[in-house]
Amino acid sequence: MTERAASARPVRILLADDQPLLRTGFRMVLGTEADLDVVAEAGDGVEAVELSRRLLPDVVLMDIRMPRMDGVAATRAIVDARLPVRVLVLTTFDLDEYVVGALRAGASGFLAKDVPAEELVAAIRTVAGGDAVVTPRILRRLLDRFAELLPDPAQTPSAALDALTDREREVLVQVARGLSNAEIAAVLSVSETTIKTHVGHLLTKLRLRDRVQAVVLAYESGLVRPRA
Repeated sequence: MTERAASARPVRILLADDQPLLRTGFRMVLGTEADLDVVAEAGDGVEAVELSRRLLPDVVLMDIRMPRMDGVAATRAIVDARLPVRVLVLTTFDLDEYVVGALRAGASGFLAKDVPAEELVAAIRTVAGGDAVVTPRILRRLLDRFAELLPDPAQTPSAALDALTDREREVLVQVARGLSNAEIAAVLSVSETTIKTHVGHLLTKLRLRDRVQAVVLAYESGLVRPRA
């Protein structure tokens, strides 16, 4: 049981999207969950940042394209301010390039706007619990699209990865493929607790904020390749 579950405090959510109808839809979906509480709505990025500073929600459900300030800039502002707020980005497949910027800005994950309700709810809980969400379906499409921008592992040595043990590298590969700790544990035939420890160690060694940044590094370094 997580600390949040033990405290029984609902996850406080800020909805940031410039389309009122979409915000209404998300509010209706999330309103059916007893452990989730939508505390405010923002119609643009500036408002999202201001409300994040004032209300300190646990999770901001952040659209990418918004007026005044887009979701990437808003995410960066929230992360740079070191607020105890995590950002879950919403995207459509035709806006994949913005997702790269959002991940670099410090987002804790991304989902497609047409994601099933149960997947959205699970993702919010995961992010609120301190983990990150990497949806394999979107990740694959994103990385395939930008494959030409990724380095050739044969030509690009990755000194950063030298600090990792062989087992930590194995774990990083599985993280980059979008597997959860439980799924990685099953693949490597070890306990979930052991995987959690390995993930913590590799994040510390690589000076990464969370597993989303680990995924980006794994592909950028050539450790994992699209369609591998």
